[in-house]
Amino acid sequence: MPSTPVGYTLPDLLSVCPFQLGDANPYYKEAGADSKAWLSQYHIFTDRKRAFFVQGCNELLCSRVYPYAGYTEFRTTCDFVNLLFVIDELSDDMNGEDARDTCDTFYRTMVDPEYNYDSPIVQMTKDFRERLTSTLKPRSFQRFLGHCKAYVDAVSEEAELREAGEVLDLASFIALRRENSAIRPCFGLIEYILGIELPDNVLHDPTFQSIYWAGADMVCWSNDVYSFNMEQAKGHTGNNVVTVLMREHGIELQEAADMVGGIFEELMRRYLEDRTRLPSWGPEVDADVARYIQGIDHWVVGNLQWSFETPRYFGSRHTDVLRTLRITLIQEQDSEEDD
Repeated sequence: MPSTPVGYTLPDLLSVCPFQLGDANPYYKEAGADSKAWLSQYHIFTDRKRAFFVQGCNELLCSRVYPYAGYTEFRTTCDFVNLLFVIDELSDDMNGEDARDTCDTFYRTMVDPEYNYDSPIVQMTKDFRERLTSTLKPRSFQRFLGHCKAYVDAVSEEAELREAGEVLDLASFIALRRENSAIRPCFGLIEYILGIELPDNVLHDPTFQSIYWAGADMVCWSNDVYSFNMEQAKGHTGNNVVTVLMREHGIELQEAADMVGGIFEELMRRYLEDRTRLPSWGPEVDADVARYIQGIDHWVVGNLQWSFETPRYFGSRHTDVLRTLRITLIQEQDSEEDD
């Protein structure tokens, strides 16, 4: 792979995104504090990991991507994203076998609420599952379980690849990233919040699928280009499309970042055009589809907005990065302070 320069410029993804930056969910402070306290009671993290969790502002992410959720539904989304954070952070420090055990614990509890194992992940998952299934419709829940299974398998595979020092080719990486990003269960929560259940023939429609995957990929690709600096400082660059593009095309970091911007723009073009080509399934279903796709809109723009609002990716300089888009690569010994 080509040598890495000392800095690079981010693509201006916000200028490509036509969706309006949103207000925070009105229940952000109250429900977010409740969810944060819920996670803290399990005493999972070391002091450093706890600090990283706090500065990541997961509840603010939920507030940006689910601004339309009521209190109960918003609290559930916060619990889920915090639970994902726990799984992701724990698995980052594990080999493939241990990561699979951790992921399997989460999934087995999601499938069987009677499952018992001495792990805080079990109780956290039970708490979340109880909230979710109180109103989520049966077919939507089965789909949600399928997304969770794909997620845990992908996270386990990611850990195995990291242990082996292997970087996937682009096509294989995209398939893995769509799952280990957890964007699919996060999209599944849109149905839960709205109280709807999209029919299978809608979900399998080619035009709907094109919209769905364009939205998912925009979230994944923007996350990767924003998080690259933090991840390279940790030595965790294999699960990032920037690294994959550099290796696959033999290009420098700036060229890879620019390529992400170009692909994001093409994804957005496809996303908007396909919305005008959706078939009709009848007034009631069409209304639900429109609301669901609007939920994806919120995810795309809300994720961009949140990325510059917290120190999660850009440290204390996040507001300057929003203005300049300029990144200075941090050294590995500085990563604890800046991530």
